[in-house]
Amino acid sequence: MLDIAEELNRWAEEGRDFAVATVVAVGGSAPRGPGAALAVDSEGTAIGSVSGGCVEGAVYDLCVQALQDGETVLERFGYSDEDAFAVGLTCGGVLDVMVTPVAAQAPVRTVLRSALSAAARGEAAAVARVTRGPVQLLGNALLVGPDGAYEGGLGGRSELDRTAAAVARAMLDTGRSGTVELSEDGSHCPGGLTLFVESKVPPPRMIVFGAIDFASALVRVGKFLGYHVTVCDARPVFATRARFPEADDIVVDWPHRYLRRTATDGRTVLCVLTHDAKFDIPLLKAALRMPVAFVGAMGSRRTHDDRNRRLREAGLSERELARLRSPIGLDLGARTPEETALSIAAEIVAVRRGGTGVPLTGSRTPIHRAGEERGTIAAA
Repeated sequence: MLDIAEELNRWAEEGRDFAVATVVAVGGSAPRGPGAALAVDSEGTAIGSVSGGCVEGAVYDLCVQALQDGETVLERFGYSDEDAFAVGLTCGGVLDVMVTPVAAQAPVRTVLRSALSAAARGEAAAVARVTRGPVQLLGNALLVGPDGAYEGGLGGRSELDRTAAAVARAMLDTGRSGTVELSEDGSHCPGGLTLFVESKVPPPRMIVFGAIDFASALVRVGKFLGYHVTVCDARPVFATRARFPEADDIVVDWPHRYLRRTATDGRTVLCVLTHDAKFDIPLLKAALRMPVAFVGAMGSRRTHDDRNRRLREAGLSERELARLRSPIGLDLGARTPEETALSIAAEIVAVRRGGTGVPLTGSRTPIHRAGEERGTIAAA
């Protein structure tokens, strides 16, 4: 739901009645993960997607029905359906989709509207909703902020709300979405309630060091992938808005000095395109000792060998050097800046998602990997 927060928040501000369908769990080879959403307003306008096309029509009908009867429903779609090609996932996966008529339930509307407003402003927020349990609790919601404060309620005891808020805050800290089982008394014993916790955090950062032509293409790809992109270069004649109009930030500073003073986290991607030792060595010495998601550096294999020698002389261990992705990018045979940017982006996605980078044709690797942020469905 929070992945279409800006549009839904606009609908809420306009006073529209709408129903929102959210993927709350997946199993097998499913095209989209938990949190993917499709919403339909009272005029029949639809936004978002839950499956990339496989079950959109059936989910649309569920939203229309929910607007009419005012009831939250949980529906499972999968290849085992009798008419799989009509409403099932022909790729063999399973989706659990919860449909909530936002206008029909005042308490839920208040919580969800606050969540949509926070997400639309780019603030961190998590929403915990009951997806399995007593029918009267289905769809009840709790909004949790990064400080642990919460509003709304799950309809049970206060201990349940406090436990759910603590769990949601822990998931928000890492930007994860998924399901968790709790008992109705708030303990962690499974079997009573299943909650879907959906987290929305500010976009991860991509910092591109080196204001060169390849950087311009990488900025565009980074924005396309949803990163907040910063370009940093010590040379003011190159680090300009005219050269990088799509960048969120342009910084004129020595790369290592900027890296030490800017905010990074476990999702941050660092792309070093300077391939100049006076910039690279102090920058990489700092970068490879930081808990970031990806550190890659451009250059030939000769440059890479020389860079590694210099980094060893600067005191980096073999374990620290092993974190360096160099030469940066996957082997696509890239020649142009745009092709090179695609190569770099492909490696970043592979590292982030645990991919191998090998062609899917002829391989037996799963197309959709099950990870923490995708959630799971137990065998029926």
